Amino acid sequence: MIAKFDLIVVGGGILGTFHAYHALKKNLNVALLERNSLPQGATVRNFGQVVPSGMDLKWQNFGRESLAIYRELQAQTDLTIRQNGSVYIASNDEELQLIHELHEINRNNDYESVLLSKNECIKKYDGLRSDYCKGGLFFPQELSVDSSEMIVKLQALLQEKFNLQIFYNTTVMETSEDSGTCTVITTEGKTYHASKIIICSGHEFKTLYPEVFRESDLEVTKLQMLQTKPQGIYSLPGNILTGLTVRRYESFRECPSYQQIKAKEDPTSFERKFGVHILFKQALDGSVIIGDSHEYADARNSDTLGYDLNMEIDEFMIDEAKKIIDLPTYDIQRRWFGIYSQCKTKDIFEYNPSPNIHIITGIGGKGMTGSGGFSKFNIDKIYSNS
Repeated sequence: MIAKFDLIVVGGGILGTFHAYHALKKNLNVALLERNSLPQGATVRNFGQVVPSGMDLKWQNFGRESLAIYRELQAQTDLTIRQNGSVYIASNDEELQLIHELHEINRNNDYESVLLSKNECIKKYDGLRSDYCKGGLFFPQELSVDSSEMIVKLQALLQEKFNLQIFYNTTVMETSEDSGTCTVITTEGKTYHASKIIICSGHEFKTLYPEVFRESDLEVTKLQMLQTKPQGIYSLPGNILTGLTVRRYESFRECPSYQQIKAKEDPTSFERKFGVHILFKQALDGSVIIGDSHEYADARNSDTLGYDLNMEIDEFMIDEAKKIIDLPTYDIQRRWFGIYSQCKTKDIFEYNPSPNIHIITGIGGKGMTGSGGFSKFNIDKIYSNS
């Protein structure tokens, strides 16, 4: 079998799918090759929030564009997207100072945020403990999604409305370029040709370009998350990000007080060792997702992270979560971990093995928020000279 396309995208996660989407909007004939029956990597194993407020200025701009893209797509079909906003809850005076400083930064960047008093937070978020909350910073434009459902519905929409050709259960064995024609060969012996190839398959591009992979500075991050049983009539709107998040997210590093406050932290604490910060998000079934942790390894040694859940991390997250919000139930119905890749020295990994083959991966934890806007920028850049 030989098929010809303008663009082949390898990897059906959120980064690859949005590259395909923006190419389709240029009226290109696009194929998306996904090795599984449905995406199963970082795209479906994340927290499911679109939070430009947590990013540095460059990626906040990509994230803000993503917000508009998500809303545009949600208007065409239900992608599980809810605009309930995000809130950062400060637990002490230092964190309160940081959210005030971030509010001022975002006011100068013309990105809407609203300072909330302690009483306003407690009134807005049922069960939020008064002995924890000192105040909050609310971003009304931000979104929640149910990741695993969203990516399936998005790909179905692109097939129906834009004629995206998706080949599931298709593992790419080889990619090459000769005289301006790019070729993909699958493990089943099928051949696809294209004018360009974009590879967005996480750190697993090592099977196609092992030397490029070995020389990269990619590392992988393992994150643990939990999901409670449904909470009945209880409602927790939006993305709830708490004090440890204020102390972790990169946007706060731009705050004048950040370095001084971080310097006071205990570097041997459990939360520092395992990169724990506490987030809450209510899923469509009424359950609440709680996370998350961060363990790191060089991508070439990713197996050292293991495939087991560290129950000490889970119990720590539950104990911390109970100090923040009194949920009707903390009975857990599901536990899992996700893996994503990122660069140590750059914000994304980009490499051209040949002029028309592009490896674009290592977007890290920015994928759900940043992919929409970044992919538009990147497709425009790739095709600017075409």
